[in-house]
Amino acid sequence: MTPTRTALGLCLFLSSFGAVHVMQSQEAWPPAVRETPEKAPVLSAEESMKTLVLPPGYRVELVASEPMVIDPIAIDFDADGRMYVLEMPGFMSEPGGGNSREPINRVVVLEDLDGDGAMDKRTVFAEELVLPRGLKVLDDGVLIGEPPNLWLYKDKDGDLKSDARELVSDTYGRAAGSIEHNANMLFWGVDNIMYTSEHDWHLRMKDGKFETIPTLSRGQWGASMDDAGRIYRNVNDAPLFVDFVPAGYYARNPNLVRTRGLYEPLISREDSTIWPIRQTRGVNRGYRDQFFRPDGSSITIQGVGTPIIYRGDRLPKELYGDAFITDSTTNLVHRYKLIDDGGGRLRAVDGYERGEILASWDERFRPVNMLGAPDGTMYVVDMYRGIVQEQLYWTDFLRDYIVARDLERPVHLGRIWRITHESTKRDVRPSLSKATPQELVKTLSHPNGWWRDTAQQLLVQRYATSVLPQLKALAVQPGDWRPRLHALWTLQGLDAMEPAIVQRALTDSAPEVRASAIRLAERWIAEPNHALAGAILKVMDDESWTVRRQLGASIGELPAASRLEAAVTLLQRYRGDPILVDATISGLRGQEEEVLNRLLDRRAEGNSQVPTPNAQLPTPNAQLPTPNSQRPTAGSDDAVSMLAAAVAKAGEVSSVQGLLARATDPQTPPGLRVALLTGIDMGLASAGGRGARAGGGGRAMAPPRQVTLPGEPAELAALAGAGGEAGALAKAVLAKLTWPGKPTLVVEVAALTPEEQKRFEAGFAVYKNICVGCHQEDGRGREKLAPTLLESRYTVGDPGAGIRILLSGKEGQVGLMPALGGALTDEQIASVLTYVRREWGNTGSPVSADDVTEIRGLTSTRTRPWTDDELPAGRGGRGGRGTQ
Repeated sequence: MTPTRTALGLCLFLSSFGAVHVMQSQEAWPPAVRETPEKAPVLSAEESMKTLVLPPGYRVELVASEPMVIDPIAIDFDADGRMYVLEMPGFMSEPGGGNSREPINRVVVLEDLDGDGAMDKRTVFAEELVLPRGLKVLDDGVLIGEPPNLWLYKDKDGDLKSDARELVSDTYGRAAGSIEHNANMLFWGVDNIMYTSEHDWHLRMKDGKFETIPTLSRGQWGASMDDAGRIYRNVNDAPLFVDFVPAGYYARNPNLVRTRGLYEPLISREDSTIWPIRQTRGVNRGYRDQFFRPDGSSITIQGVGTPIIYRGDRLPKELYGDAFITDSTTNLVHRYKLIDDGGGRLRAVDGYERGEILASWDERFRPVNMLGAPDGTMYVVDMYRGIVQEQLYWTDFLRDYIVARDLERPVHLGRIWRITHESTKRDVRPSLSKATPQELVKTLSHPNGWWRDTAQQLLVQRYATSVLPQLKALAVQPGDWRPRLHALWTLQGLDAMEPAIVQRALTDSAPEVRASAIRLAERWIAEPNHALAGAILKVMDDESWTVRRQLGASIGELPAASRLEAAVTLLQRYRGDPILVDATISGLRGQEEEVLNRLLDRRAEGNSQVPTPNAQLPTPNAQLPTPNSQRPTAGSDDAVSMLAAAVAKAGEVSSVQGLLARATDPQTPPGLRVALLTGIDMGLASAGGRGARAGGGGRAMAPPRQVTLPGEPAELAALAGAGGEAGALAKAVLAKLTWPGKPTLVVEVAALTPEEQKRFEAGFAVYKNICVGCHQEDGRGREKLAPTLLESRYTVGDPGAGIRILLSGKEGQVGLMPALGGALTDEQIASVLTYVRREWGNTGSPVSADDVTEIRGLTSTRTRPWTDDELPAGRGGRGGRGTQ
């Protein structure tokens, strides 16, 4: 029997939040899909509430609406539970859906004065901001990210209005270009690092000052963490990723070719099904029937954002630890159950077989952010407007849909909602700003994660060393492991960690605590023969993958000589786990060749058949797509492949020759030969390729170097002619190597004229502002979002193909290239195409504005993106100089 809801309409939830309006519906859950009307009506908050549907027992309450809150995109709470709201009225406010760069955005503070759960007072804390993207409330100020600036605003007289601001950094994202792809988030993790998304550094407070920590750019909008401190993000239509290993480890080795364990997918778009309750064709790919049911509702996620892990205490326990994402384009919030196999390996599944935790019939309901709240529930930030896709990325289909339905106006509305349950009971309002250090230590054991996190942050920010004895006692307190974890990282944040505390934590009953203990030991294990070095190596056979993977990352902090044998042993025992493999290699910069040779020698001694511990368990996340890799890994010899790739990428000729000798040695077993050649092929640069401009945009590692051998590798050439898998790989490797006298296809590339050089430089500016978010500064693209531009047929071939793509967009296996013909002039399109056709080693001809004007006229009736089959495939162009 289908469950139903009772009490049609609005009521007062007096048992929990006083006079807050609560919606309940009599319809069966999940309800039938409603047909989208010709025009999307603008509803008041009370009317829109009637369109919100939740599972039986759950309710939604209105916390704030316009004019109390306007165009909200993010929220945070101070220590006393006051809500800080980042408002962006400049988003899509210009005619035609353009962004306003006028300083009209702000941060406001909302207060619930009478304690009924609804906001009563609005105070403008900071204003005159230009498209801000990040917000974090601290004890002594508020961090506001306004690309390219990160500011610390301070309220010196306590009136909730900023009096001064200090510049923390002027490299927080880009000043111009796309809003959709720019630095965002300042999420304080359990390790006291403030994590960003779509940016190449994180932030940390140390000695009362801020310092940036280099990282690899991941995610698109939002970030969250679970009780263990693992960071979660998502991007575009890929719903949920987790960092099993912190990003900082991978940033230390430029020779890595893969970063498994960082931004690891927990579920694919294809494996996740959503259930909108209205027709949802108003998305970029609304013309693709395969994405929709016969009733017009989307089957798959269309525009994911803001993952949060629910860690509160006022909703049913069944939700604790679950992940929630927003999909503003389909007007819903989706739930995922996170499943741990018992060893720290996670996967996600849809929270409901059918239905959503929150969905709406109102097309203007746009959940763009969420946050776990002081009151133990979840808050949903609803920007409430017709469009949320930045105009720069509209397809023609979406543009026509928006115009036909008058969705561009109105703007400057907005709502904040609270998800509760019929069992929810009111919690006390926090007043942690006045709490003593002793009270804050007690709060580290609170059942609501918000309270625990806030208490830790306040202790660290206030440098509360007076409570070190209490923190040390809490770090060994039996029972719930979460307070112990917070105590450890609070001690670390206070620079009060001691080896004895770490030693004790290494034997903790909770793997999450043991893994953190390994990280905390790093400040000592770099010392020769320190006792903690031996202690962490004793957990090499720990039952948890969480612990073993952290050990793989941390041994890179051992003295150079000491880490070699530890790395070889780990990679031999757990060579089938790509996450542990990459985490371990991340700490071997410059030592990859020696570790590889030792590993191969062990295999040659007959150890290659030694079973991997826990070999009966499936490869972690084996059912999920492999990120950051060019091809599937080489099974149990994944360690060999990735070490060989790192050696090849470093580009030392003698080292590459050594790899080739191993790979072509007749005594090398066939499986190892394939593993070696797989890695060499992955690590070498394509023939003729060169690196990107300096900076790298926060991508993993520097580009590979071109390798020139002293002579033709005869043994490799012979293997290439032998056929089979090894022969095919040998042939691919040969194509990437050069040597004196090697026959090459000479490509005459004429120098750019002064006018073309100016166009190239102008194109770089356009690329940096518009394209870099997806294609990255090195042109190599982003996983599941944008393909590489290096040696692509669309960047070195017929320029007419590139012009058509920029004018009308393109469908592809990786992402959707939006139409830019309405946003860019013919000169701008010519400039950016000239840039990408001559950067990164590409040898395409320059493009003129006349070329673009001609093709714009020829394709003026085009309304859908191009496909590969429709675009010119040949190289060269009409009249192009220097083409083949």
